[in-house]
Amino acid sequence: MQKQRRARRDAQRRQRQCRKLRNASSRCQSCQSCHEISPRFSSCRAIFGLRRKGVLRHITPPYCFRGSNPYNNHDMPVMDTLIPLPANALSALADLNMHKLSHYWHTHYADNTFQHLYHWNLFDAAMLTPYFLVMIILSFYGVHRYIMVWEYYRFRKRATKEPPKEFPELPRVTVQLPIFNEQFVIDRLIEAICAMDYPRDRLEIQVLDDSTDETQAVAAALVKKYQEQGQPIVYLHRTNRQGYKAGALDEGLKVAKGEFVAIFDADFVPSPDWLMKVIHHFSDPAIGMVQTRWTHLNRDYSFLTQVEAILLDGHFVLEHGARSRAGVFFNFNGTAGMWRRTAITDAGGWQHDTLTEDTDLSYRAQLVGWKFKYLQDVECPAELPIEMTAFKTQQARWAKGLIQTSKKIMPQVLRADLSWHEKLEAWYHLTANISYPLMIVLSILLLPTEIIQFHQGWFQMLFIDFPLFAASTFSIASFYMVSQQILYPHRWFRTLCYLPFLMALGIGLTLTNSKAVIEALLGIKSSFKRTPKYRVQAKGERSKATKYRKRLGILPLLELAIGAWFMWCIWYAIVNQSYFTVPFLLIFVVGYWYTGLLSIFQGRFERWRRGGTNLDESSPKPFPVGI
Repeated sequence: MQKQRRARRDAQRRQRQCRKLRNASSRCQSCQSCHEISPRFSSCRAIFGLRRKGVLRHITPPYCFRGSNPYNNHDMPVMDTLIPLPANALSALADLNMHKLSHYWHTHYADNTFQHLYHWNLFDAAMLTPYFLVMIILSFYGVHRYIMVWEYYRFRKRATKEPPKEFPELPRVTVQLPIFNEQFVIDRLIEAICAMDYPRDRLEIQVLDDSTDETQAVAAALVKKYQEQGQPIVYLHRTNRQGYKAGALDEGLKVAKGEFVAIFDADFVPSPDWLMKVIHHFSDPAIGMVQTRWTHLNRDYSFLTQVEAILLDGHFVLEHGARSRAGVFFNFNGTAGMWRRTAITDAGGWQHDTLTEDTDLSYRAQLVGWKFKYLQDVECPAELPIEMTAFKTQQARWAKGLIQTSKKIMPQVLRADLSWHEKLEAWYHLTANISYPLMIVLSILLLPTEIIQFHQGWFQMLFIDFPLFAASTFSIASFYMVSQQILYPHRWFRTLCYLPFLMALGIGLTLTNSKAVIEALLGIKSSFKRTPKYRVQAKGERSKATKYRKRLGILPLLELAIGAWFMWCIWYAIVNQSYFTVPFLLIFVVGYWYTGLLSIFQGRFERWRRGGTNLDESSPKPFPVGI
């Protein structure tokens, strides 16, 4: 009898507690005063206000996280209402009991914790559906970065260091130097190539000049000078620029004498032993191309060049490193690499229907069976763009060219007799720049979805938002942080401060690269726009000319306008106490304003200071361009 009475009293006590909890929850949901406690304080008490009587008991008061209930019919402002969370769910959270959490999730999934997610109106669905779709797609590319880091370490034993054997007799090598209006760096390039340690009877140097300015005279004079010194160098000049760089390389290949072809752009300075480090890897007859790693002559010149260097390091260390070790397709980077001439001809030769002729040829060669090799330990220093406009031009050309190559090559890749891993990796590689137009869509939808999510309740939406955010954003920081740790194991932590700005710079390129990607998708052709080089290396050095600068156009102004849009988003987030989103939004503001302001500053303001005239090499005290 005593046990029955005790059980009856316990049941009555539990019923009273449940009634109290329901009453408190109904007061909160009907916008009445929650014991005169501020919403923020009641949220804290909902999590941490525990009663202890020997063991953890239920949480009091059972109030909600900060949010709003757009479905009430009261006169109180929507932003001041609260969304109740069930007391048993909060108790499980506070108790950190995963069994309770799991049991609650499976038995009370339709409870009022997520009830507002099932009350979307048409506007909510129209905004949130594309928003989450874009975030999911970006998350796939983000997860792929994690996979590349994992593959880099998983296949670390496959890293190439030494050639399998050496040639008993060195083969003939042709070094091609395609140039176009490179008067400030052409002498440095030719000097470095002529200093290479390779038998002169086994070497041929081609200067492939498409220049339309005084570079012609400078290059011709340099070639004549080195010919008189006994160097095997020839000068080939074209007047039509048909096919741009690919056309020049193809014309040079027709008269080349070498079995192997090394290619260097005008801003590269290979070491004297570069050829000897690379050539013996072709002793394996299956190897069609060997790519070496770019390093940076002017990494410390400015803040911009520091971030550019980290971006390129990530590409060469993790992307090339992981792909080459995993045995999947990767690309020749257009310079600082060597081809077997037979591989070029087997793949159909140089073609100029895309802006990334190097990637196009790379995939065609690998599709016909040639193997590629990447040498991470063999370096080739080059000059980074010191101007924002030049950097944007370079990135837009790469973005457009990769999408063009994807349209051309991916059908062949999907039909080829390759593993699903090889096909999937090729897809990620060639379509990665599609994320830029998606970022434009995300920028437009961000404020409406922020408002909707606030009304839904940030805690509930956090279950969906945070995993997508972690996959798409945190992967970028970890990807480049790992690449710096691999290259600079004793000082990589010094680059950590650049990671937020690296993400900001990537966002700042969204407009320029989106335009390029959309043009590629629509089949709009454009000319090959070279990246200007000024031979500026040391920190504090000044630019020699402004003659190669491009017109700004309207994009920098649009970048400033989008930055202002995100400032409005930040203001809304702060007003509504959604502080979690502020750092994420701040990256957008910094990115758009940095690229826009720097483009304008390095363009029109500098021209205004010089009276609207171009500078030549003899102009006194030119204005600095590195910021």
